[in-house]
Order: sequence, then C-alpha cells, then structure tokens
Amino acid sequence: MLLNVISSLTALLALMPASLLAYVRSGFRQGAGPDLPFWASLAVAVAGPVTWALIQLDGTWRTGLSTTLWVSIATCMVLFTGICLTTRSGWRLMPLLLPYLLLVGLFATATVEAPDPTLSASAPTVWVDIHIIVSVTTYALLTLSAVAALAAFLQERALKEKRPSALTRMLPPMADSEQLQGRLLVASEIVLGMGLATGMSVLYFEQGILFRVDHKTVLSVATFVVIGGLLIAHAATGVRGRRAARFVLLAFLLLTLGYPGVKFVTDVLIP
Repeated sequence: MLLNVISSLTALLALMPASLLAYVRSGFRQGAGPDLPFWASLAVAVAGPVTWALIQLDGTWRTGLSTTLWVSIATCMVLFTGICLTTRSGWRLMPLLLPYLLLVGLFATATVEAPDPTLSASAPTVWVDIHIIVSVTTYALLTLSAVAALAAFLQERALKEKRPSALTRMLPPMADSEQLQGRLLVASEIVLGMGLATGMSVLYFEQGILFRVDHKTVLSVATFVVIGGLLIAHAATGVRGRRAARFVLLAFLLLTLGYPGVKFVTDVLIP
C-alpha cells in the first residue's frame, strides 16, 4: 500500500509543472507557439500518470476508484498530446485541462487506500479488454471535449462583455475551441456507442442478457442520447456557444456520475 501512495504522489508531482506553466510564462498570453519548456513539461505530465498506470495494472485490470482515475488521467494526457501535435491551437487548452487533471489526481491520491480489486469476468478476455479500453477512451475524449466547450464558453462571454481576461488570452480562439469541441464530440459518440455495444456483449456472455438497468448503464445511455441530440441540433440549427457548452458539460457530468461516480459510491462511501 505504501508503494501505491508513493507512486500516486510521484504521478501527481509530474502533473504540476505543466499545470503551472501557462500561469508563469507570458508565451500563453501572447499566443506564441509551443516551445521547449512546454514540450518538456508535457512529456513529464504524460510520463508520470502513464508509468503509474502501467505499473499498477501490471497485466491485470483493477477496478478501484484511484486506479480508474489515474488511468483516465493517463489516457487524457496521451490524447491531449495528440491534439497538441495535430491542431493549430489545441495546445492552448493546457491552462484549463492540466489544473483540472491535477485536482483529479489529488482526489485519486486521497483515495489510494480504498479497495482496488482485480477484475473478474466470465466473458472472453478480448471482449472485456476491448470494453474497458473503449470506456476509458470515451471518458477521456469527453473530458477533453468538455474542456474545449468551457474554453469556448469563456471566450464567448469575454467577447460579449468586451473584457478579455488573463485566462481567456491564454485559451484558443472561440472558433478553434468550438471546432475542436465538435470533433471530440463526434469521436466521443462513436466510441461511446462501441462501449455500449461491447458492454452488451460482455453482459450477454456473463448473464445471457443484453441490457441491465443499473446506474452505470442508464447514465451511459443518457450521455449517448445527450451527445447525439447535440450533434443533431448542431447540424440542423447550428446551435453553438453557451448553449452547446451547457449540453457538453451535462454529458460530461452524466458520464462522470456513471463511470468514476459509481465507483466512488461503491468503493468509498459504501466499502
């Protein structure tokens, strides 16, 4: 258990440089591109959680809250690195994303002593592995989409009030945030659909049924419906800005309640 605490603290420390970078360097406020300190701090922020996840899992899936949160953080950081490499201004989400992930890491560290059992399933291993990977990827994609939506929301408010703040000067332009949000939402919907399908497959192998009414399933389906409704509304009416951001954040809240939220109740509140 002591090793888990040390590993969790190490991963937490790895997130701190990137969390503080935007607030101590003027490059973000001036819109300068990523520089060496940016990539160095990002590499450390990726290496810490990913290394922790690989060591903790060690070839087996664990279902505890702390492990779930750290695996989600690691996946977010890997995907965010891809965004930084492939988009014009996605890297400017760092001032919002990294402090949030640091808070999640703090919570994961605080709950590291909660039960962390190894997953036991009677379904074929390949289906279980696919379902878990898809679920983690979905949550990471929706987390990034929610951050992009929040950035667009803040930029829209600053434009309407004609009072840009130090924070909004660091963030991507509103159009770039909305474009990134839309792409991530589409990816989230596709991967979430795959997650629901693989979850049904695992449930069928284990219990002979395709659907079970529980908190996780209901919240996941609700998330799928909310995202799908938003994508349809955007295509039909062009809904954007604050209204779109609210729906994205609602979808993120629903999936948070269904994914780590359920684990918090079962592992921490009701051990």
